[in-house]
Amino acid sequence: MGKQMFSFDIVSEVDLQEVDNAVNQAKKELFNRYDFKGSKSSIDYNRDEKKITLITTDDFKLRALKDIILTRAVKRGVSVKALKFGEPEKVFGGNLKQVAEITTGIPRDKAKELVKTIKGLDLKLQSQIEGDKIRVSSPKKDDLQVAIQRLKGLDFSIPLNFDNYR
Repeated sequence: MGKQMFSFDIVSEVDLQEVDNAVNQAKKELFNRYDFKGSKSSIDYNRDEKKITLITTDDFKLRALKDIILTRAVKRGVSVKALKFGEPEKVFGGNLKQVAEITTGIPRDKAKELVKTIKGLDLKLQSQIEGDKIRVSSPKKDDLQVAIQRLKGLDFSIPLNFDNYR
């Protein structure tokens, strides 16, 4: 009779519907803001490509647009770590464009970094990378609880969620 194992998964997921809601609220705010009246500014969300595109007339407005998006995202429970902003680029008519990619799943290099961190917790844990998530298992539920608490306390570069605890 083998020992019972308990486990959980570490994933990095973003609720794309909440991103949608955040973008819609940001668009409303953009439309109502006096400092954007008459400027050719826009916020577009491509859900399939997981990209938010900001277009406006100057650096100052671009920073303001980015702030609007980040504030709305946080209010909707979307981690700002999930939004990776590219470099602003010049586009038609001297406008500026900046694209934010919404990252989901744990990339291989980040997964390896997490596995190393889990090994360093000095608990009886096994962890393996399975696609874009990590499965952590242990014969002791208490060790898993401690691991989740410690991992939640990490300032990791992507948002971490804990799933399928059993």
